[in-house]
Amino acid sequence: MVGSSNMAVEAKVPALMLVAGAAIGLCLAAAAGAAGGDTGLKPVPRETRPDKGAGGGDTGPQDGQAHLKPVPRETRPDKGAGLVVFSSNRSGPWRIWSVRADGTLLGELTKAGGDAHDVDPVFSPDGKSILFTSTRGGATGIWRMALDGSGMERICDGDQAEWSPDAKRIVLRRGEQLVTRDLATGAQKRITPADFAHCSGPSWSPDGRTIAFACRWDAGNAIFTVPAEGGRPAKVYDQQGACEPHWSPDGAWLVYETETRICTISPDGRKNRMVTHFGGVQRYGRFSPDGKSIVFCQGPTERGPWELYVIPAQGGTPVKLTEDGSDMNPDWKRSAR
Repeated sequence: MVGSSNMAVEAKVPALMLVAGAAIGLCLAAAAGAAGGDTGLKPVPRETRPDKGAGGGDTGPQDGQAHLKPVPRETRPDKGAGLVVFSSNRSGPWRIWSVRADGTLLGELTKAGGDAHDVDPVFSPDGKSILFTSTRGGATGIWRMALDGSGMERICDGDQAEWSPDAKRIVLRRGEQLVTRDLATGAQKRITPADFAHCSGPSWSPDGRTIAFACRWDAGNAIFTVPAEGGRPAKVYDQQGACEPHWSPDGAWLVYETETRICTISPDGRKNRMVTHFGGVQRYGRFSPDGKSIVFCQGPTERGPWELYVIPAQGGTPVKLTEDGSDMNPDWKRSAR
């Protein structure tokens, strides 16, 4: 996987550029320019830390998966915990796959010929449909399909789409600006100001009022929230290359990533907590349907390869969910399956 954060996802982009932009939200450039000083991150309780070196930044061991040991299956989430969709290159091109939260029933949902690639899957609020980004037809666009992979339909140009809570609209990235689109009428509205030039990773709040996102400048990244109808964004956090925010089911927290770690923060920025603290790089965290766990991508370096793990939202022992190939962009839902 290419680890450059300067690249925008354009039409007819090479597959690895598409996946890099979609999966890590143009975040990695901030590693060189993130502001120093107090990060505001609170580490997990000491009894859950593996050693004295486990903390923020790059102070921990750096050999990634070697320090993550799968726990026994009987301690994994049960079959009722829902379904995880993700993008993977395990079959060659990037495709959308699904797996139960207990690690069973792994299956490929999308297939395409030629050089088409599919990434960024996200469940609809009712769990019956999936949005994803694809290069099918030669241009990067937002697609929709049923949970079993049937009924594929191209919606519009763009990438990194997510549903509104009532499933009547989507928010997406186009030209590094954020746009909402009414699915019934096709009406579109830009919601980020023109001076926010490099936006990514939009996420709609559960109450439908707010959209969280990341924005990049030469100095680094920051997480913001903006009214769903547009307006002046409010900064949440601007340290450690913060990006890829996603809401908890109750709207009380955002899970996000730094250069190397998964963290959670309150939308007002006052409560900030590190969740992962082991070696390697952790990316693209998403809350479980009950908000008690987080699924994320783990790699030995920012270039992967990536595996999916699940960890308690308060921090603790991670559980390996997938292996083989490179697995990214997870989303977790109590699906209709």
